[in-house]
Amino acid sequence: MASPGVGPGKRIHYSGDINQSPSIRVVDPVREFGSPGLGNVAWKERVDGWKMKQEKNVVPMSTGQATSERGGGDIDASTDVLVDDSLLNDEARQPLSRKVPIPSSRINPYRMVIFLRLIILGIFLYYRIKNPVHNAIALWLISVICEIWFAISWIFDQFPKWLPVNRETYLDRLSLRYEREGEPSQLAAVDIFVSTVDPLKEPPLVTANTVLSILAVDYPVDKVSCYVSDDGAAMLTFEALSETSEFARKWVPFCKKYNIEPRAPEWYFAQKIDYLKDKVQPSFVKDRRAMKREYEEFKIRINGLVAKAQKIPEEGWVMQDGTPWPGNNTRDHPGMIQVFLGENGGLDAEGNELPRLVYVSREKRPGFQHHKKAGAMNALVRVSAVLTNGPFLLNLDCDHYINNSKALREAMCFMMDPNLGKHVCYVQFPQRFDGIDRNDRYANRNTVFFDINLRGLDGIQGPVYVGTGCVFNRTALYGYEPPLKPKHRKPGLLSSLFGGSRKKNSKSSKKGSDKKKSSKHVDPTVPIFSLEDIEEGVEGAGFDDEKSLLMSQMSLEKRFGQSAVFVASTLMENGGVPQSATHETLLKEAIHVISCGYEDKTEWGSEIGWIYGSVTEDILTGFKMHARGWRSIYCMPKRPAFKGSAPINLSDRLNQVLRWALGSVEILFSRHCPIWYGYGGRLKFLERFAYVNTTIYPLTAIPLLMYCTLPAVCLLTNKFIMPQISNLASIVFISLFLSIFATGILEMRWSGVGIDEWWRNEQFWVIGGVSSHLFAVFQGLLKVLAGIDTNFTVTSKASDEDGDFTELYMFKWTTLLIPPTTLLVINLVGVVAGVSYAINSGYQSWGPLFGKLFFAFWVIVHLYPFLKGLMGRQNRTPTIVVVWSILLASIFSLLWVRVDPFTTRVTGPDVEQCGINC
Repeated sequence: MASPGVGPGKRIHYSGDINQSPSIRVVDPVREFGSPGLGNVAWKERVDGWKMKQEKNVVPMSTGQATSERGGGDIDASTDVLVDDSLLNDEARQPLSRKVPIPSSRINPYRMVIFLRLIILGIFLYYRIKNPVHNAIALWLISVICEIWFAISWIFDQFPKWLPVNRETYLDRLSLRYEREGEPSQLAAVDIFVSTVDPLKEPPLVTANTVLSILAVDYPVDKVSCYVSDDGAAMLTFEALSETSEFARKWVPFCKKYNIEPRAPEWYFAQKIDYLKDKVQPSFVKDRRAMKREYEEFKIRINGLVAKAQKIPEEGWVMQDGTPWPGNNTRDHPGMIQVFLGENGGLDAEGNELPRLVYVSREKRPGFQHHKKAGAMNALVRVSAVLTNGPFLLNLDCDHYINNSKALREAMCFMMDPNLGKHVCYVQFPQRFDGIDRNDRYANRNTVFFDINLRGLDGIQGPVYVGTGCVFNRTALYGYEPPLKPKHRKPGLLSSLFGGSRKKNSKSSKKGSDKKKSSKHVDPTVPIFSLEDIEEGVEGAGFDDEKSLLMSQMSLEKRFGQSAVFVASTLMENGGVPQSATHETLLKEAIHVISCGYEDKTEWGSEIGWIYGSVTEDILTGFKMHARGWRSIYCMPKRPAFKGSAPINLSDRLNQVLRWALGSVEILFSRHCPIWYGYGGRLKFLERFAYVNTTIYPLTAIPLLMYCTLPAVCLLTNKFIMPQISNLASIVFISLFLSIFATGILEMRWSGVGIDEWWRNEQFWVIGGVSSHLFAVFQGLLKVLAGIDTNFTVTSKASDEDGDFTELYMFKWTTLLIPPTTLLVINLVGVVAGVSYAINSGYQSWGPLFGKLFFAFWVIVHLYPFLKGLMGRQNRTPTIVVVWSILLASIFSLLWVRVDPFTTRVTGPDVEQCGINC
């Protein structure tokens, strides 16, 4: 297959083959802390800069455990507390964002109901334990155990929502402060990561749209660099990216000229809106028609590449210059880097500079552990540090395009805030999705999680990292701790209650005692240089001799890997690369840092970068940062920042949930489990609650499965899990149900979530719990106890090209469908058997039956979307699964009525009792 955009003079770089220089962001040595050289010279200047900051009494960051000076309370409780009053009149000096609390008229009733529900729940459980059902002791015991677990699970889920907040950003203040007219923009550089693996499951056109939306983002072009990780080493992805870089030369100026949204062409042209609204340029219609034609031709070229890729040649793929494609063996190939766009030749059709676009495929060799997506992301962290070294990183899945061109500016309102920014490890945006059916049958939008749970966490220590749509502080990814918070006020009752553990070891307390005095009156707006504790053995030497200097450099190389260039980049506060660094040297070093053995005997994956040990590396990575004392921010702009695709098919959705749940189980049985990890750090109490909930929630599958089976067993055996209740007990039961409904209603009131979305979430909690979560528990136990690993399945990113949500009605058999189907069948059988028994027994048996029927219908109603998924499209013949379900239910029901085992058998009069005259 020929490479259309890469001629003989543009060979891909791999294994140190240097034929083209990447476009490198050169920094001003006066503004940056970088040095004009590399190696020991760069290291020495880094240390000199550190010494100068020590003389100014600036407290450096710590990479070790907690010290005695750690401040408590919320870092951004009031961002304006630390602002000098004399500067508040200057608009450019105002805070770039602010927290907007939920109105007390909405949040206070919600909190009161939570407390009431907790009290009622305690009374309910006390009643259940003190009143056993003696003729059904096994059923009663199982039900009580399940109810206690549900109560614990509810507490872990509910109380992290205690302090929800909203946030506002001020983009105009950001521009006033960092983009002064006539001067170069002072906005920080951002390196953007896009990860992809299999171009057949993640179509190149989807990835191309994501890349195009990045290249057209509303941000200074010299501050944006896009890195695409191809972990499948597919020539199809490489060639599609080459085509994308050529089309971007026309697409980007069109987007910026007419200020269109969104800037992913597929979704822009698919909008069913009046595209002429607010457009005043006469040339817009003509240019739009021309651009749409250009995009359609671009799609044809991409489709042609996909068609050719379906059949792999026997000799493997060959590039345009005749050399074999290095990635023909996807499991054994060298590292590859290709710079498609940059300062040299990276110009659009109007002669303006374009952002950098870099293709990266890390080295793969047999016998090495590559750590899937987490390993690929860490490779991108190192490559970007060597080539551009932006101080902030944005990671996106290949199907998550930028829907709001000002998304980076929204994040910078937090990251570049002089007071709040230095404590923020990442800014998380909510995930929004295209192509979901109107009713959202399988709760793909996950609105309850993104609009309720994460907003609640934002009021504590910040939202968890959800894997995409997240802007990182590069320093936080390097395993450093945030700067110590100055003690400008005493912590209040709430900050003491929700603050992290203050347990400290004597060594760290003694070590920090001298620093406490020097940091008493530190200017909190001074940037913090992260060089404390870089070498434990040379503290007394003061870096005065060459031997200790070399030892400290060796220590960082042991931590970050054997690359002097990369180590030097980690010490540049404001990012950038040394001005004197040659392109060839940096490219060669970039190839080196993505080699297989680079991470051996380093802290990558354990303390640095994306953390290994789970298929849900996002939870682990965010947890480690929060445990060190960082806080995260949840940003919800009015126009969604990013949009992606979600699997609307039942089987695909269950497999996706299975992967998430399996990752949580892996964390639960690892050393990073939040139940016991990080108690010496600065993780707040309620934040730990939330992380514990993210790891134990799959375990709820076992009691949930048993609880959903109980209605059928009760109906079939004519027994119940509760004794005959008194009037007082009835009041407790009614109060519990009312508190549950009131909690949901008030939660929807302050969050804005609709009742349909809330109900879909409740339904899928049951569907996913008795299927995906159940399998995840057993697979996790197999992996931990027997070492049996499961393969990672990439979620299909295919779009709904046929329209009418064809994927929604497609039936794909998977073993995950067995438990919910079984529950539906036995509960339907139980309902028929219970009604049959009541008809056969007379009027007096109908009263106890209603409680059992309510219990059974609760299960059936929650599984209703699953039943619709099995039936396929409406007005079509039901699938074989539904046929068998109805057949089995009918057979068992008829047998039950015929046998009728619970009817009292009368064989004749008892002569011993009533005599012969009976």
